[in-house]
Amino acid sequence: QVHLVESGGGFVQAGGSLRLSCAASGRTFSTYGMGWFRQAPGKEREWVATMIWSDGTTYYTDSVKGRFTISSDNAQNVVYLQMNSLKPEDTAIYYCAVRDYSGGLWRRDEYEYWGQGTQVTVSS
Repeated sequence: QVHLVESGGGFVQAGGSLRLSCAASGRTFSTYGMGWFRQAPGKEREWVATMIWSDGTTYYTDSVKGRFTISSDNAQNVVYLQMNSLKPEDTAIYYCAVRDYSGGLWRRDEYEYWGQGTQVTVSS
C-alpha cells in the first residue's frame, strides 16, 4: 500500500507560481514512478508530468513544458510540482499518483495509488 497526500494548492493570478507537494508513505521504495494529473470542471482527468524513480527522468505533457517542473526529495519521500507562469487554463484539481511499472505514462489507469487532490485556481 502507498498513501499519498497532496498540498500546496491555492489561488493565484495569471503569471504567478505555486509549488505542489505530494508526501508518500508505505512501500514507496518498490514503485516505478510518480505522476501528477489534473482535472478541470467538466473535463476528464489528464496527465501532467511523471518522474521515474530509477534515474530521475521526467516527462511532461506539451501544455506545461517549460513552465512546470517535477522533482523529488527522496529522503523525505516527497515529490514536488513547481508551476510557473500559470494560466487560467491550468485551473484544476491536481492529483499525484504512483505507478508500479513502465508503460503509457499518460494513462491514468496505469497508476495504482492516488492522493485526494489539491485545488489550483488561476485568475485572469
